[in-house]
Amino acid sequence: MQFGEIAVADAEGAILAHSLRLGTVALKKGRVLSAADVAALGDAGLAQVVAARLDPGDIGENEAAARVAATVAGPGTTTAEPFTGRANIHAAARGVLVFDRDRLDRLNLVDEAVTLGTLPAFSVVEPRQMVATVKIIPFAAPREAVEACAAIAAEGGPLLRVAAFRAKSFALVQTRLPGLKESILDKTREVTEARLAALGCRVVSEARCAHETAALTREIAAALATGAEIVLIHGASAILDRRDVIPAAVVAAGGQIEHFGMPVDPGNLLLLGRVGKRIVLGLPGCARSPKVNGFDWVLERLVADIAVGRDAIMRMGAGGLLAEIPSRPQPRAGAEVKPTPVVKSPQGPRIAALLLAAGRSTRMGGPNKLLADIDGAPMVARVAQRLLSSHARPVVAVLGNQADEIDAALGKLPVERVRNPAFADGLSTSLKCGLAALPAGIDGAIVCLGDMPLITGRDLNRLIAAFNPLEGRAIIVPVRRGKRGNPVLWASRFFPEMAGLAGDVGAKHLIGEHAELVAEVEMDTDAVLVDIDTPEALAEFRGKAKPTAA
Repeated sequence: MQFGEIAVADAEGAILAHSLRLGTVALKKGRVLSAADVAALGDAGLAQVVAARLDPGDIGENEAAARVAATVAGPGTTTAEPFTGRANIHAAARGVLVFDRDRLDRLNLVDEAVTLGTLPAFSVVEPRQMVATVKIIPFAAPREAVEACAAIAAEGGPLLRVAAFRAKSFALVQTRLPGLKESILDKTREVTEARLAALGCRVVSEARCAHETAALTREIAAALATGAEIVLIHGASAILDRRDVIPAAVVAAGGQIEHFGMPVDPGNLLLLGRVGKRIVLGLPGCARSPKVNGFDWVLERLVADIAVGRDAIMRMGAGGLLAEIPSRPQPRAGAEVKPTPVVKSPQGPRIAALLLAAGRSTRMGGPNKLLADIDGAPMVARVAQRLLSSHARPVVAVLGNQADEIDAALGKLPVERVRNPAFADGLSTSLKCGLAALPAGIDGAIVCLGDMPLITGRDLNRLIAAFNPLEGRAIIVPVRRGKRGNPVLWASRFFPEMAGLAGDVGAKHLIGEHAELVAEVEMDTDAVLVDIDTPEALAEFRGKAKPTAA
């Protein structure tokens, strides 16, 4: 790849290296300069510009990122559309992130132009949470490097996957010693049930017995007879040796001890045993607490159907010192053990969608265009279905003109509805009404007109994939062949300005005022340019094509 200053007169087709502001026009970094751009640079008095040109052996940053990500991403994941050389990989289900650390390192050692970053191995992840990202550092990467990275990622199957949690049944056995309060056993049961419920599992039986081998052996056999997939044993006394009460009872019940101890603190005294194909765990004392400990690391893998044996446990030492981490602060002396709420892992940005459906359809000459039949359904319902097929949540429809009819047209679609009594005063009132209905914590919102029946969930997801205010992409605008369209994705920082608008105007002028924060996303079809305002437009639309399924 060639990089450096080039004459503006020779810059057509080059990739702009640094963003430029030319009066009211902003040229973003990474833009492929057109003839019109070159003319604008010349008119601004610039003779040189820093830009890049691809060599014959180079692959553009987005294509390179997409190629590598496609081979990295395995079962349980989805890959977002590449943008500015980055292809993000997300979890498709709640589960545990699994990847081959050796291949990950080998891939990152191929060439500095290609990078792959992931969350820590065996992280618990949520649906749509970003678990990895492929980033091409310059504007292009050598073809040989991209192909080598893709080959490494594909060796023996995809490099990375998310193992989804599977609901499993557990039996709980607790032992007693003289003086042990029953209330402690009750609290242990509550904590255990809460811990399992957070993973979608349940306790199918609980038993309590004396802390002695014969009694515990009988209870293990009874627990297995319930059909429970995994048996958990909370001992009244910690396990000190493979010949102690709990391991001795596992063996007496026809099982074997696979491993005792683990390099995770708290959690050192965990026992892994098996009776036939079923797992029996002797739990460390810290498992009575809801705070993170070594038992959680084993439990999460088991529920995700990831094999846990002697080697896997002995490899948990890296990062295994949990005593001081924020998720497990040092308990105060005498503090009562109480179940704590499960805190979900951080996810990607929360994007909502506003469906503006309050207009009077004045250009239609009478009928409300949003109630017009489009492929067997009212237009407003068709657009709502498109919004629901995207990652945006919640979807909020703003009703006004013929509100009852629009409400009925939306039917049972899971769309929140809010009514704008001032709809006759113009578009700004519907925008203000919709923004006020959004829940707290929303990072951005897609503002969609109700008369755009060709929009698809894929179009909307491409806007969401490009959204990153920290990287200067706070207003995401769809573009088709150089022409800007709708809907537009706005970061929440603009909500106060949008709520302050008046009259029959939208927020289009804010795009010009914040040009440095605008990112354009090229679309595959004309859907973002098609809205239906007149009877002629509706007739022409029906005559040309039918919208694709959401």
